[in-house]
Amino acid sequence: MNCLPVFKKAATAGQILSVTESEKRDDVLQKLANVIEKDIPFILQENFKDLTKMNISDPRYDRLLLDEGRIRNIASDIRNVVSLPQPVGRVLYKNVRPNGLIIKKVSVPFGVIGIIYESRPNVTLDVFTLCFKSGNACVLKGGSDAINSNRAIVSIIQRVLEEEGIDTGVVSLLPPGRNEMAQLMKAREYIDLIIPRGGKELIEFVRENSQVPVIETGAGICHTYFDEYGDKEKGKIIINNAKTRRVSVCNALDCLIIHKKRLEDLAYITGLCAEKNVIIYADKQAMKHLKGKYPSDLLKPADKNSYGTEFLSYKMAVKTVESFDKAVEHITRYGSKHSEAIISENRERINMFFRRIDAAAVYSNASTAFTDGAQFGLGAEIGISTQKLHARGPMGLEELTTYKWIIEGNGQIRS
Repeated sequence: MNCLPVFKKAATAGQILSVTESEKRDDVLQKLANVIEKDIPFILQENFKDLTKMNISDPRYDRLLLDEGRIRNIASDIRNVVSLPQPVGRVLYKNVRPNGLIIKKVSVPFGVIGIIYESRPNVTLDVFTLCFKSGNACVLKGGSDAINSNRAIVSIIQRVLEEEGIDTGVVSLLPPGRNEMAQLMKAREYIDLIIPRGGKELIEFVRENSQVPVIETGAGICHTYFDEYGDKEKGKIIINNAKTRRVSVCNALDCLIIHKKRLEDLAYITGLCAEKNVIIYADKQAMKHLKGKYPSDLLKPADKNSYGTEFLSYKMAVKTVESFDKAVEHITRYGSKHSEAIISENRERINMFFRRIDAAAVYSNASTAFTDGAQFGLGAEIGISTQKLHARGPMGLEELTTYKWIIEGNGQIRS
């Protein structure tokens, strides 16, 4: 497919959208939330077509799955976004110069945002909602595994747009082919920003081949360090939630790090994980303390591939460390700068963890499952950025704006 007409249409539609009244954009999104709930049977029907093509044991299956509860939550997220302040037109800086020039830095939309993603049809609605609210057009490049779900959702969005007199070019869905992705990554004249969402291979491919600026939403290799001063009751529920709440998401726990002085509590703090049939890959010291206390069929020796792995399933590595410094070293070596946590009752130790851990989200005594735009009060998210330029962590409305300088004069010239 020649995607150039789609890109041109998106650029034109984006320019019009950027000057559309914010109240109108909110009204459209509110209507979309209502229509999405009304069309739940249609969405589930199309989603089922995709699900039948994927093995239920595939970690991507849970990401692909939509049910009535998830769709209603998405609709609720849309309404949450509607309730948030308008991110465009904010005066970020203002200064009146001695010569009378009034200089302001004002937030504006990027223009057209390209999203390349896999398996997750909920991303289609999250992306459109955030882009539309912030005045951006979006070009979506989903995977073949979710093609029916994505087509159904985009058709609903475009129907609502048409009914409300909005150019449907503000949202486009490209065919799930490599050629279309290559065209998107080269369309610098029309696409202002690309955000890839998916596995490590996809993100690296986009970063290495895109001629359009990229914000990485990297793989989530997440650790929780149970410190020598950790509370085992807190640890038990936090570790279980971080690992098992939803194993296929990027904020799920992949590696539990435990101080050697607390190995006697290891079986206790992983007890709820055993009930959820979590496979543990344990190092020698951890294995010694888990044998006979953790189900033998779920206990395996760790190897070099156990650390630095995003499991996306009911699997977890356990690493024993001699000290706090060694825990930091392990996270620094194997982490992906996504979400890292410490369980400790020592305030000094917690503060040191906050300062030394280089990640987008750093927690104390809480589950990494909270790394989510909605949980951060952002309404929804377009992704979790693991880089440092422009955006970091959950990307909500403000992260989908850039800025320009507005200079007001009254005849001033420079000598």
